Amino acid sequence: MGSQRWMWIAWPAFLMAGILEMLVFALVDPQDLHWFGHPLAMSREAIYTIVFFVFWIVNMASSALTTLLAMSPFELNRCPVPASDRPDDCRKTTC
Repeated sequence: MGSQRWMWIAWPAFLMAGILEMLVFALVDPQDLHWFGHPLAMSREAIYTIVFFVFWIVNMASSALTTLLAMSPFELNRCPVPASDRPDDCRKTTC
């Protein structure tokens, strides 16, 4: 289930990073970008690459938060250890 959840996070974030990259650089020339008043001393390809990964990381954080918030209380509170090997603080108590 962990690898499936990882793909729920990474794949949509990758797609959105690609779309954002196309939208932003359709309007902005990477050679016109400045950092604290100084032009960036990098090639266009380097700027495209760095910005893509920044977009990807931001979108992954958003997808990860959505995945976390979509988890049920049972998923969050369940003990991953088999019942016979559980420590005392992981045992289910009855009301």
